[in-house]
Amino acid sequence: MNTITTKAKKIIHPWSTEALLAKAQRYAEEMCSHSRDDWRFGLTSTFVLEFLARASLAKTSPALLADTKTWNNLYFALGYTPNTPKYIPKSIDISEVFSRLRDINPAFTSELEGFAAKHISLRNEELHAGSTPFDGLSTNWLAKFYETCTVLLDSIGEELDLLLGDEESQIAFLLIAASKDESSKAVAKAISAHKTVWDTKELAEKDSLSKKASAWATRQAGHRVTCPSCGNEALVTGGPISGPNRKLDGDLIIEAQEYLPSKFECIACQLKIAGLSQLSACGLGATYKSTSTYEAADYYAPEDKFAGFDDDNNEY
Repeated sequence: MNTITTKAKKIIHPWSTEALLAKAQRYAEEMCSHSRDDWRFGLTSTFVLEFLARASLAKTSPALLADTKTWNNLYFALGYTPNTPKYIPKSIDISEVFSRLRDINPAFTSELEGFAAKHISLRNEELHAGSTPFDGLSTNWLAKFYETCTVLLDSIGEELDLLLGDEESQIAFLLIAASKDESSKAVAKAISAHKTVWDTKELAEKDSLSKKASAWATRQAGHRVTCPSCGNEALVTGGPISGPNRKLDGDLIIEAQEYLPSKFECIACQLKIAGLSQLSACGLGATYKSTSTYEAADYYAPEDKFAGFDDDNNEY
């Protein structure tokens, strides 16, 4: 008689670090499938943040996630199944998770706790009100978000690339480093100095320079922003951080690509700023999107191999 041996499949506890981290990875994959200024990127980032925080607290003990208003939740957290009829496990609120992490992990500072709580509040507003807080939200929050994720992952013994992959992790490190560069704070002096000079100009000269700056910013390639010194239209330029994303809209091809800023210029007050760290220090370090529209027929037309050559009108 044949003997059949089976191996019992290990059931991962839903409040375990492994299960919660896997959930964070799932939402991170969804998050990264959208552009950084898309409302869905912002919304799913809050789910990533919550599950990472819970995974980090569970690393100390899943029991810390239990709502102890009833002992059954603690019993469940310890890996047992309560006999209470219609029992549904209940964990603590995310605000309490952040509070406990702050006391347990010195790297999870009050500053990071404050950011995390504020970011989660945007999700609560999205889910429980008619407002749309992630629509048009600047990506200036990304550096602090990635820093918070890094700290939480480190407490679990993991690194950021586990969550985001190599490419997005490199961008994250650039944003974090730029936000922490104390030398970049000197840019405030340059802005103040240019503002002082601008304020001394005659009204007619200001008006002329403003019109010139607006026309220049419209014609040049880059991302239009408001100059922090004189308030006129100016440009931020940078390098691409994603491949072109194309979609068909009727007979049009809309191509969008995300960029990380590296330079700023205003021709009205002559203010120039170079480097992501200095741009971040004055609120100009957010990623931006460049969008181009093409006729579908022109976009897919075969390339003219003889473009650039004059017609050969010689007769033989």
